[in-house]
Amino acid sequence: MGGRQEVPMITYVDADLAPARNTGQIRLYGAEAFEGMRRACNLTARALDELASLVQPGATTAEIDRFVFEFGMDHGAIPATLNYRGYTKSSCTSINHVVCHGIPDAKPLREGDIVNVDVTYILDGWHGDSSRMYPVGQIKRAAERLLEVTHECLMRGVAAVKPGARTGAIGHAIQSYAEAQRCSVVRDFCGHGVGRLFHDAPNILHYGSPHEGIEMRPGMIFTIEPMINLGRPHVKVLADGWTAVTRDRSLSAQYEHTVGVTESGCEIFTLSPAGLDRPGLPA
Repeated sequence: MGGRQEVPMITYVDADLAPARNTGQIRLYGAEAFEGMRRACNLTARALDELASLVQPGATTAEIDRFVFEFGMDHGAIPATLNYRGYTKSSCTSINHVVCHGIPDAKPLREGDIVNVDVTYILDGWHGDSSRMYPVGQIKRAAERLLEVTHECLMRGVAAVKPGARTGAIGHAIQSYAEAQRCSVVRDFCGHGVGRLFHDAPNILHYGSPHEGIEMRPGMIFTIEPMINLGRPHVKVLADGWTAVTRDRSLSAQYEHTVGVTESGCEIFTLSPAGLDRPGLPA
């Protein structure tokens, strides 16, 4: 006879009273935290703005990574990925069929590549986490379309954020649009709570139904970061333990924002000050 699946008890806690580790409880942050997140996320967004002119054929991802490190240092911030669980770089750079967590190296970018640069700065203890796709020179229409679809997935996910709704509404908005565009959603990686911690509860799945997940409440802060493939959704992690690639070697794209749930909807902390949320794409 079938057993009944137990629904785990979700607790929400005042972020100021919660221990400084991921306990599985959902932190609810106040006005001061939102202000701290605005500053950290603005710095990340400004770094990603600067990269729009650096990403071009012949540039290396190691050069991009060095810029990210130096820009952070110049502004009193530390890259969160540096020495995180043994990771030795200041950013992740994921090219073409790399889904996420690509490691910067000395190999030059080539005309027609697409590259995701994922940056998280820690500024005054707050984590600003965001990523954008950058076309390298002229890219094929199929690649450009994937970037457009993926950014639209992100923004539809963001639009689903409001108090009282469930986190499944975010995943549903993303999945339904991606699949209508004949693309697929990667299921192996998800968005996450963020704030004083780099990775916190809850997990934000980029697929699902509006009735799944936990209830969103004002004060929650998390990332939405859909990875969308032109081919099938399946991925594998390479022997370096970090780099995730599409199994069928199809192109993959990702955009990421950090958002905070407000009384009326949400605030996007990582919007581009320069209007470069989709660098290199037609306005």
